[in-house]
Amino acid sequence: MRLIVAVDQHWGIGKDNDLLCRISADMKYFRQMTTGHTLVLGRKTLESFPNKKPLPNRNHIVLTNNMAYEAEGVTLCHSIEALQTLLQAYDTDDIFVIGGGSIYTQLLPYCDTAYITHIQKTFDADTFFPNLDENPDWTLTQKGGLQQENGIAFSFDIYTKQK
Repeated sequence: MRLIVAVDQHWGIGKDNDLLCRISADMKYFRQMTTGHTLVLGRKTLESFPNKKPLPNRNHIVLTNNMAYEAEGVTLCHSIEALQTLLQAYDTDDIFVIGGGSIYTQLLPYCDTAYITHIQKTFDADTFFPNLDENPDWTLTQKGGLQQENGIAFSFDIYTKQK
């Protein structure tokens, strides 16, 4: 299983259930990486999408503790154990974890590759991703070239979990 996330310099990922900033190149990268794949996400992440609807051309599995929650066009799952059983039907390379913060934390141990957009700026974040630079299980295996958009520098980096 893989994950994809954009983080600031302190590994912040969001504020008030929204992204810290909008970088069109990052949105395009996310779209290219995830289209045609299965996404695992939390309820709040789904509700942050336009019209609270699933993204086109992707299979969505929403992990939520809320047993009464309903959403169109997604598969609902209510525990990590149930998710693991459900995901056995998929090729692990077909699955992307896309957030939010608690979903990343819960599923990080099951992931083997992390696609990280490193934003070279600090924001007022209230949600964070675990710092992979401080995690001995993870290694930065590909450092992307520094890019700029609207005065914000960023790179597309890949981390790999050590086996």
